[in-house]
Amino acid sequence: MTEQTQTDRVPRGQGTAGEVFSAFFKLGLTSFGGPIAHLGYFRDELVTRRRWLDDSAYADLVALCQFLPGPASSQVGFALGMMRAGWLGAVAAFVAFTLPSALLLLVFAITAANISGAVGTGALNGLKIVAVAIVAQAVWGMAKALCPDRERAAIAVGAVAMLAFLPGAFGMVGAILLGAAAGLALGRGTQTPVGGHVTMPVSRGIAAAAFAAFFGLLFLLPLLAGHSQSLAVIDSFYRAGALVFGGGHVVLPLLQAEVVAPGWVTPDQFLAGYGAAQAMPGPLFTFASYLGAVLGPEPNGVVGAVIALMAVFLPGFLLLIGVLPFWDRFRAMAPAQSLMQGANAAVVGILAAALYSPVFTSAISDMRDFALALGCFVLLIAWKAPPWLVVIVAAIGGVGLALLE
Repeated sequence: MTEQTQTDRVPRGQGTAGEVFSAFFKLGLTSFGGPIAHLGYFRDELVTRRRWLDDSAYADLVALCQFLPGPASSQVGFALGMMRAGWLGAVAAFVAFTLPSALLLLVFAITAANISGAVGTGALNGLKIVAVAIVAQAVWGMAKALCPDRERAAIAVGAVAMLAFLPGAFGMVGAILLGAAAGLALGRGTQTPVGGHVTMPVSRGIAAAAFAAFFGLLFLLPLLAGHSQSLAVIDSFYRAGALVFGGGHVVLPLLQAEVVAPGWVTPDQFLAGYGAAQAMPGPLFTFASYLGAVLGPEPNGVVGAVIALMAVFLPGFLLLIGVLPFWDRFRAMAPAQSLMQGANAAVVGILAAALYSPVFTSAISDMRDFALALGCFVLLIAWKAPPWLVVIVAAIGGVGLALLE
Protein backbone atom coordinates (compact mmCIF):
# COMPACT_ATOMS: atom_id res chain seq x y z
CA MET A 1 0.00 0.00 0.00
CA THR A 2 1.45 3.38 -0.98
CA GLU A 3 1.98 6.25 1.43
CA GLN A 4 -0.59 8.36 -0.48
CA THR A 5 -3.23 5.64 -0.14
CA GLN A 6 -2.55 5.39 3.57
CA THR A 7 -2.94 9.11 4.19
CA ASP A 8 -6.11 9.21 2.07
CA ARG A 9 -7.67 6.76 4.51
CA VAL A 10 -6.86 8.70 7.65
CA PRO A 11 -10.02 8.64 9.80
CA ARG A 12 -11.24 12.10 10.83
CA GLY A 13 -13.83 13.19 13.36
CA GLN A 14 -14.17 9.65 14.74
CA GLY A 15 -12.44 10.06 18.08
CA THR A 16 -13.65 10.83 21.60
CA ALA A 17 -12.84 13.64 24.00
CA GLY A 18 -11.24 11.08 26.31
CA GLU A 19 -8.92 9.89 23.56
CA VAL A 20 -7.96 13.51 22.78
CA PHE A 21 -7.33 14.27 26.46
CA SER A 22 -5.07 11.23 26.83
CA ALA A 23 -3.00 12.11 23.76
CA PHE A 24 -2.56 15.78 24.69
CA PHE A 25 -1.87 15.11 28.36
CA LYS A 26 1.08 13.00 27.27
CA LEU A 27 2.21 15.86 25.02
CA GLY A 28 1.71 18.36 27.85
CA LEU A 29 4.08 16.35 30.04
CA THR A 30 6.78 15.81 27.43
CA SER A 31 6.72 18.73 24.96
CA PHE A 32 9.76 20.82 25.93
CA GLY A 33 11.43 23.45 23.76
CA GLY A 34 8.85 26.07 22.80
CA PRO A 35 6.13 26.31 20.15
CA ILE A 36 8.19 25.24 17.13
CA ALA A 37 9.31 22.11 18.99
CA HIS A 38 5.71 21.51 20.09
CA LEU A 39 4.59 21.43 16.47
CA GLY A 40 7.18 18.74 15.82
CA TYR A 41 5.92 16.69 18.77
CA PHE A 42 2.34 17.08 17.51
CA ARG A 43 3.25 15.86 14.04
CA ASP A 44 5.17 12.85 15.37
CA GLU A 45 2.39 11.82 17.77
CA LEU A 46 -0.79 12.71 15.89
CA VAL A 47 0.12 12.64 12.18
CA THR A 48 2.81 9.96 12.00
CA ARG A 49 1.89 7.63 14.87
CA ARG A 50 -1.86 8.05 15.47
CA ARG A 51 -2.69 9.20 11.91
CA TRP A 52 -5.48 11.55 12.94
CA LEU A 53 -4.83 13.60 9.77
CA ASP A 54 -2.38 13.74 6.88
CA ASP A 55 0.63 16.00 6.39
CA SER A 56 -1.15 18.29 3.94
CA ALA A 57 -3.97 19.11 6.37
CA TYR A 58 -1.52 19.46 9.24
CA ALA A 59 0.68 21.90 7.30
CA ASP A 60 -2.39 23.95 6.41
CA LEU A 61 -3.43 24.11 10.05
CA VAL A 62 0.04 25.15 11.18
CA ALA A 63 0.11 27.90 8.55
CA LEU A 64 -3.18 29.29 9.85
CA CYS A 65 -2.09 29.36 13.50
CA GLN A 66 1.30 30.86 12.66
CA PHE A 67 -0.52 33.65 10.84
CA LEU A 68 -2.87 34.55 13.72
CA PRO A 69 -2.00 36.33 16.97
CA GLY A 70 -1.95 34.02 19.97
CA PRO A 71 -0.16 30.87 21.19
CA ALA A 72 0.42 29.00 17.92
CA SER A 73 1.04 25.53 19.34
CA SER A 74 -1.99 25.71 21.65
CA GLN A 75 -4.14 26.95 18.76
CA VAL A 76 -2.97 24.02 16.63
CA GLY A 77 -3.75 21.65 19.50
CA PHE A 78 -7.20 23.19 19.97
CA ALA A 79 -7.94 22.77 16.25
CA LEU A 80 -6.62 19.20 16.19
CA GLY A 81 -8.85 18.30 19.12
CA MET A 82 -11.82 19.85 17.31
CA MET A 83 -11.00 17.98 14.11
CA ARG A 84 -10.81 14.69 16.00
CA ALA A 85 -13.75 14.94 18.44
CA GLY A 86 -15.64 18.19 17.87
CA TRP A 87 -15.99 20.98 20.41
CA LEU A 88 -15.48 18.69 23.41
CA GLY A 89 -12.29 17.45 21.78
CA ALA A 90 -11.05 21.03 21.38
CA VAL A 91 -11.60 21.74 25.07
CA ALA A 92 -10.01 18.44 26.07
CA ALA A 93 -6.90 19.19 23.97
CA PHE A 94 -6.49 22.63 25.54
CA VAL A 95 -6.96 21.47 29.13
CA ALA A 96 -4.72 18.42 28.78
CA PHE A 97 -1.86 20.22 27.03
CA THR A 98 -1.98 23.20 29.41
CA LEU A 99 -2.59 21.54 32.77
CA PRO A 100 0.86 20.07 33.59
CA SER A 101 2.90 23.26 33.20
CA ALA A 102 0.14 25.45 34.67
CA LEU A 103 0.04 23.34 37.84
CA LEU A 104 3.83 23.25 38.14
CA LEU A 105 4.08 27.04 37.81
CA LEU A 106 1.26 27.49 40.33
CA VAL A 107 3.18 25.36 42.82
CA PHE A 108 6.31 27.41 42.14
CA ALA A 109 4.39 30.63 42.71
CA ILE A 110 3.07 29.42 46.05
CA THR A 111 6.43 28.16 47.31
CA ALA A 112 8.79 30.81 45.87
CA ALA A 113 7.91 33.36 48.56
CA ASN A 114 9.17 30.95 51.23
CA ILE A 115 12.56 30.43 49.60
CA SER A 116 15.33 32.02 51.63
CA GLY A 117 19.05 31.69 52.36
CA ALA A 118 21.96 31.84 49.96
CA VAL A 119 20.95 28.68 48.09
CA GLY A 120 17.32 29.72 47.61
CA THR A 121 17.95 33.35 46.69
CA GLY A 122 20.85 32.33 44.45
CA ALA A 123 18.68 29.88 42.54
CA LEU A 124 15.99 32.54 42.07
CA ASN A 125 18.63 34.98 40.85
CA GLY A 126 19.80 32.34 38.39
CA LEU A 127 16.26 32.07 37.05
CA LYS A 128 16.24 35.83 36.43
CA ILE A 129 19.62 35.68 34.69
CA VAL A 130 18.64 32.82 32.39
CA ALA A 131 15.72 34.92 31.15
CA VAL A 132 18.31 37.21 29.53
CA ALA A 133 19.71 34.30 27.51
CA ILE A 134 16.29 32.89 26.61
CA VAL A 135 14.95 36.21 25.34
CA ALA A 136 18.22 36.95 23.49
CA GLN A 137 17.90 33.58 21.75
CA ALA A 138 14.30 34.38 20.79
CA VAL A 139 15.32 37.78 19.37
CA TRP A 140 18.20 36.18 17.45
CA GLY A 141 16.06 33.47 15.90
CA MET A 142 13.09 35.67 15.13
CA ALA A 143 15.27 38.37 13.58
CA LYS A 144 16.79 35.86 11.16
CA ALA A 145 13.40 34.49 10.20
CA LEU A 146 11.25 37.64 10.20
CA CYS A 147 13.71 40.41 9.27
CA PRO A 148 15.68 38.88 6.38
CA ASP A 149 16.04 42.14 4.43
CA ARG A 150 16.99 45.72 5.25
CA GLU A 151 13.44 47.06 4.98
CA ARG A 152 12.06 44.71 7.63
CA ALA A 153 15.16 45.22 9.77
CA ALA A 154 14.38 48.94 9.61
CA ILE A 155 10.80 48.26 10.74
CA ALA A 156 12.17 46.36 13.76
CA VAL A 157 14.51 49.21 14.69
CA GLY A 158 11.64 51.67 14.27
CA ALA A 159 9.58 49.65 16.75
CA VAL A 160 12.42 49.86 19.30
CA ALA A 161 12.64 53.62 18.76
CA MET A 162 8.89 54.01 19.20
CA LEU A 163 8.96 52.12 22.50
CA ALA A 164 11.86 54.29 23.68
CA PHE A 165 9.54 57.32 23.49
CA LEU A 166 6.19 55.63 24.13
CA PRO A 167 6.70 52.65 26.46
CA GLY A 168 3.88 50.37 27.54
CA ALA A 169 0.94 48.70 25.86
CA PHE A 170 -0.02 51.71 23.69
CA GLY A 171 3.49 51.91 22.26
CA MET A 172 3.42 48.20 21.43
CA VAL A 173 0.05 48.38 19.71
CA GLY A 174 1.21 51.45 17.78
CA ALA A 175 4.43 49.73 16.73
CA ILE A 176 2.54 46.68 15.43
CA LEU A 177 0.04 48.84 13.51
CA LEU A 178 2.78 50.97 11.96
CA GLY A 179 4.77 47.85 11.11
CA ALA A 180 1.73 46.33 9.43
CA ALA A 181 1.17 49.53 7.44
CA ALA A 182 4.83 49.57 6.39
CA GLY A 183 4.63 45.93 5.31
CA LEU A 184 1.52 46.68 3.27
CA ALA A 185 3.31 49.60 1.60
CA LEU A 186 6.32 47.42 0.77
CA GLY A 187 4.04 44.84 -0.87
CA ARG A 188 6.35 41.85 -0.45
CA GLY A 189 3.50 39.35 -0.22
CA THR A 190 2.74 37.10 -3.17
CA GLN A 191 -0.43 35.54 -4.51
CA THR A 192 -0.26 31.89 -3.45
CA PRO A 193 -2.35 28.93 -4.56
CA VAL A 194 -4.47 27.16 -1.97
CA GLY A 195 -2.99 23.81 -0.99
CA GLY A 196 -4.49 21.55 1.66
CA HIS A 197 -7.88 22.17 3.22
CA VAL A 198 -8.88 22.12 6.89
CA THR A 199 -12.46 21.03 7.62
CA MET A 200 -13.87 21.99 11.03
CA PRO A 201 -17.38 21.99 12.55
CA VAL A 202 -17.46 25.81 12.54
CA SER A 203 -20.25 27.57 10.65
CA ARG A 204 -20.02 31.14 9.41
CA GLY A 205 -22.50 32.16 12.10
CA ILE A 206 -20.34 30.73 14.88
CA ALA A 207 -17.28 32.35 13.28
CA ALA A 208 -19.01 35.73 13.20
CA ALA A 209 -20.01 35.34 16.86
CA ALA A 210 -16.40 34.52 17.78
CA PHE A 211 -15.14 37.61 15.95
CA ALA A 212 -17.77 39.74 17.70
CA ALA A 213 -16.76 38.31 21.08
CA PHE A 214 -13.05 38.91 20.39
CA PHE A 215 -13.46 42.57 19.47
CA GLY A 216 -16.25 43.16 21.97
CA LEU A 217 -14.12 41.97 24.89
CA LEU A 218 -11.08 43.85 23.58
CA PHE A 219 -12.94 47.16 23.63
CA LEU A 220 -15.44 46.63 26.47
CA LEU A 221 -13.14 45.15 29.12
CA PRO A 222 -11.11 48.38 29.53
CA LEU A 223 -14.39 50.24 30.14
CA LEU A 224 -15.47 47.70 32.77
CA ALA A 225 -12.07 47.26 34.42
CA GLY A 226 -12.64 50.09 36.86
CA HIS A 227 -15.63 48.35 38.42
CA SER A 228 -13.71 45.47 40.02
CA GLN A 229 -10.18 44.18 40.40
CA SER A 230 -11.16 40.85 38.86
CA LEU A 231 -12.31 42.59 35.68
CA ALA A 232 -9.10 44.63 35.65
CA VAL A 233 -7.05 41.40 35.78
CA ILE A 234 -9.12 39.80 33.02
CA ASP A 235 -8.71 42.95 30.90
CA SER A 236 -4.92 43.00 31.31
CA PHE A 237 -4.34 39.34 30.50
CA TYR A 238 -6.88 39.31 27.66
CA ARG A 239 -5.22 42.31 26.00
CA ALA A 240 -1.80 40.67 26.30
CA GLY A 241 -3.06 37.46 24.71
CA ALA A 242 -4.80 39.35 21.90
CA LEU A 243 -1.65 41.15 20.73
CA VAL A 244 0.88 38.30 20.63
CA PHE A 245 2.27 38.09 17.10
CA GLY A 246 5.25 35.93 16.26
CA GLY A 247 5.56 33.41 19.10
CA GLY A 248 5.08 32.79 22.80
CA HIS A 249 8.08 34.83 23.90
CA VAL A 250 6.39 38.01 22.65
CA VAL A 251 3.92 37.72 25.53
CA LEU A 252 6.78 38.73 27.85
CA PRO A 253 6.80 42.50 27.12
CA LEU A 254 3.02 42.57 26.86
CA LEU A 255 2.53 40.96 30.26
CA GLN A 256 5.29 43.10 31.75
CA ALA A 257 3.42 46.22 30.66
CA GLU A 258 0.18 44.89 32.14
CA VAL A 259 1.29 43.54 35.54
CA VAL A 260 4.69 45.03 36.42
CA ALA A 261 4.10 48.63 35.31
CA PRO A 262 1.03 49.07 37.59
CA GLY A 263 2.85 47.39 40.50
CA TRP A 264 0.82 44.18 40.69
CA VAL A 265 3.96 42.04 40.34
CA THR A 266 7.53 43.05 41.20
CA PRO A 267 10.23 42.88 38.49
CA ASP A 268 12.07 40.20 40.49
CA GLN A 269 8.94 38.05 40.76
CA PHE A 270 8.25 38.49 37.05
CA LEU A 271 11.71 37.44 35.87
CA ALA A 272 11.99 34.54 38.33
CA GLY A 273 8.68 33.16 37.07
CA TYR A 274 9.65 33.65 33.45
CA GLY A 275 12.90 31.78 34.05
CA ALA A 276 11.03 28.94 35.75
CA ALA A 277 8.57 28.77 32.84
CA GLN A 278 11.47 27.92 30.50
CA ALA A 279 12.02 24.65 32.36
CA MET A 280 8.41 23.55 31.94
CA PRO A 281 6.88 21.45 29.16
CA GLY A 282 3.85 22.72 27.31
CA PRO A 283 2.89 26.24 26.24
CA LEU A 284 4.80 29.30 27.47
CA PHE A 285 1.47 31.08 27.96
CA THR A 286 1.06 29.10 31.20
CA PHE A 287 3.42 31.73 32.64
CA ALA A 288 0.12 33.56 33.19
CA SER A 289 -0.86 31.04 35.88
CA TYR A 290 2.25 31.99 37.86
CA LEU A 291 1.57 35.71 37.45
CA GLY A 292 -2.07 35.33 38.44
CA ALA A 293 -1.03 33.49 41.60
CA VAL A 294 1.53 36.12 42.74
CA LEU A 295 -0.54 39.23 41.98
CA GLY A 296 -0.35 41.78 44.79
CA PRO A 297 -4.05 42.69 44.74
CA GLU A 298 -6.76 40.04 44.77
CA PRO A 299 -7.68 37.87 42.96
CA ASN A 300 -4.47 35.90 43.45
CA GLY A 301 -3.51 32.38 44.48
CA VAL A 302 -5.38 29.58 42.73
CA VAL A 303 -8.30 31.83 41.71
CA GLY A 304 -5.97 34.44 40.23
CA ALA A 305 -4.04 31.74 38.36
CA VAL A 306 -7.21 30.33 36.76
CA ILE A 307 -8.53 33.78 35.80
CA ALA A 308 -5.22 34.88 34.27
CA LEU A 309 -4.77 31.59 32.41
CA MET A 310 -8.25 31.62 30.86
CA ALA A 311 -8.02 35.31 29.94
CA VAL A 312 -4.66 35.07 28.18
CA PHE A 313 -5.65 32.04 26.06
CA LEU A 314 -9.20 33.15 25.19
CA PRO A 315 -8.50 35.76 22.46
CA GLY A 316 -6.28 33.41 20.43
CA PHE A 317 -8.98 30.73 20.43
CA LEU A 318 -11.74 33.22 19.52
CA LEU A 319 -9.69 34.45 16.56
CA LEU A 320 -8.97 30.89 15.43
CA ILE A 321 -12.67 30.00 15.52
CA GLY A 322 -13.53 33.22 13.69
CA VAL A 323 -11.04 32.67 10.88
CA LEU A 324 -11.52 28.94 10.18
CA PRO A 325 -14.36 29.19 7.61
CA PHE A 326 -12.61 31.97 5.66
CA TRP A 327 -8.97 30.90 5.86
CA ASP A 328 -8.61 29.27 2.43
CA ARG A 329 -9.57 32.46 0.61
CA PHE A 330 -7.81 34.95 2.89
CA ARG A 331 -4.41 33.25 3.08
CA ALA A 332 -3.98 33.39 -0.70
CA MET A 333 -4.23 37.20 -0.78
CA ALA A 334 -0.91 39.01 -1.33
CA PRO A 335 -1.90 42.11 0.75
CA ALA A 336 -2.65 39.91 3.76
CA GLN A 337 0.82 38.39 3.57
CA SER A 338 2.45 41.82 3.20
CA LEU A 339 0.59 43.14 6.24
CA MET A 340 1.68 40.25 8.42
CA GLN A 341 5.31 40.50 7.28
CA GLY A 342 5.45 44.09 8.51
CA ALA A 343 3.67 43.29 11.77
CA ASN A 344 6.03 40.38 12.47
CA ALA A 345 9.08 42.59 11.86
CA ALA A 346 7.73 45.10 14.38
CA VAL A 347 7.29 42.26 16.87
CA VAL A 348 11.02 41.51 16.63
CA GLY A 349 11.69 45.11 17.67
CA ILE A 350 9.24 44.87 20.57
CA LEU A 351 10.97 41.75 21.88
CA ALA A 352 14.40 43.38 21.43
CA ALA A 353 13.24 46.35 23.51
CA ALA A 354 12.05 43.94 26.23
CA LEU A 355 15.46 42.25 26.17
CA TYR A 356 16.97 45.53 27.35
CA SER A 357 14.19 46.55 29.75
CA PRO A 358 12.99 44.93 31.90
CA VAL A 359 14.98 41.71 31.29
CA PHE A 360 18.62 42.87 31.17
CA THR A 361 18.29 45.90 33.44
CA SER A 362 16.52 43.90 36.17
CA ALA A 363 18.55 40.68 36.02
CA ILE A 364 22.17 41.81 35.45
CA SER A 365 23.76 43.72 38.31
CA ASP A 366 27.46 43.03 37.74
CA MET A 367 29.97 41.33 35.42
CA ARG A 368 29.52 37.94 37.08
CA ASP A 369 25.80 37.98 36.32
CA PHE A 370 26.58 38.98 32.75
CA ALA A 371 29.10 36.16 32.40
CA LEU A 372 26.53 33.62 33.57
CA ALA A 373 23.93 35.01 31.15
CA LEU A 374 26.42 34.92 28.29
CA GLY A 375 27.35 31.32 29.11
CA CYS A 376 23.66 30.33 29.04
CA PHE A 377 23.25 32.09 25.69
CA VAL A 378 26.19 30.17 24.22
CA LEU A 379 24.75 26.90 25.53
CA LEU A 380 21.47 27.67 23.74
CA ILE A 381 22.89 28.99 20.46
CA ALA A 382 26.18 27.18 19.93
CA TRP A 383 25.68 23.96 21.90
CA LYS A 384 21.95 23.64 21.09
CA ALA A 385 21.23 22.67 24.69
CA PRO A 386 17.51 22.30 25.56
CA PRO A 387 16.09 25.27 27.51
CA TRP A 388 15.13 23.20 30.55
CA LEU A 389 18.74 22.06 30.94
CA VAL A 390 20.04 25.62 30.59
CA VAL A 391 17.60 26.73 33.29
CA ILE A 392 19.04 24.13 35.66
CA VAL A 393 22.59 25.27 34.83
CA ALA A 394 21.61 28.89 35.50
CA ALA A 395 20.01 28.03 38.85
CA ILE A 396 23.14 26.15 39.94
CA GLY A 397 25.26 29.03 38.70
CA GLY A 398 23.15 31.50 40.66
CA VAL A 399 23.68 29.46 43.81
CA GLY A 400 27.43 29.43 43.15
CA LEU A 401 27.51 33.21 42.75
CA ALA A 402 25.53 33.68 45.96
CA LEU A 403 27.91 31.46 47.92
CA LEU A 404 30.91 33.46 46.64
CA GLU A 405 29.56 36.70 48.09
